[in-house]
Amino acid sequence: MASTVPIVKLSNGYEIPMLGLGTWQSKPGEVETAVKAAIDIGYRHIDCAYVYGNEKEVGDAIAAKIKEGVVKREDLFITSKLWNTFHRPDLVKKALHETLENLQLKYLDLYLVHWPHAYKEGGDLFPADESGKIQFSDVDYVDTWKAMEPVVGEGLARSIGISNFNSQQIDRLLKVATIKPVVNQVECHPYLNQMKLQEFCKARDIKLTAYSPLGSPDRPWAKPDDPQLMEDPKLKAIANRLGKTVAQVLIRYQIDRGNIVIPKSANPGRIASNFQVFDFKLSQEDVELINTFHCNGRFVPMSAAVGHKDHPFENVEF
Repeated sequence: MASTVPIVKLSNGYEIPMLGLGTWQSKPGEVETAVKAAIDIGYRHIDCAYVYGNEKEVGDAIAAKIKEGVVKREDLFITSKLWNTFHRPDLVKKALHETLENLQLKYLDLYLVHWPHAYKEGGDLFPADESGKIQFSDVDYVDTWKAMEPVVGEGLARSIGISNFNSQQIDRLLKVATIKPVVNQVECHPYLNQMKLQEFCKARDIKLTAYSPLGSPDRPWAKPDDPQLMEDPKLKAIANRLGKTVAQVLIRYQIDRGNIVIPKSANPGRIASNFQVFDFKLSQEDVELINTFHCNGRFVPMSAAVGHKDHPFENVEF
């Protein structure tokens, strides 16, 4: 079943399944069931992160499915991410080892710098002062990247990449990188279609992975009057015409644009439905129509870090 998922070749020759399961906002109690269901359905790409607080449960699910003989480790593509409080070069490898221990793995297929901006080291994952303001660190993401590179040679991660980096930050990184990032994982959906960033990354042989492709309806900071991507009447009309769900259209939108896509769900029924996207394609006209919905509608603005010298979405076009 997993063989129905298209594969993308990364710049270093490794391959990644275009569709993966996102695990952000999946509660520890639910995520083990979700990952087991996903692997049974045919998902082979699982996207994790240290800060999600559920890597141990993801690891239990992976270990159970390997033990059952459903998959072998080499069948799976597992991504995780370095959190902002571990950007200091001496902390990078330790953080990766902790993630590997949580996931019960000897290596990751892909390790990403989760955000370009660093937070104060040595305390909480969201270190705040008495007024609740996040405490920043001035560690430069370029120095963090230099500490990421050796983990490839040591066999701890096959590929390394970035997440939430803007075009200027990518160019600055590429000037010093001896190992190029293979992926930039960013928020991407019709309201924030990342067309310019996608072109920019493509020209540099960096693949785009789309997170929150369904508009992140369960983000904790959502307000009742925020726009609901999944309720968009124009998208509903396309889905109805194709006999598909809006979620399936949104996932296919990324695949048809050549992007890797990682919809999150903890509901086994929706996880299965999100996988049923390989029996249809969007026409070029549909893709172009959906492209026009772009309105710079960012659902994950990282407001807590506004004012940080490396905040990726301030004072930059893309």
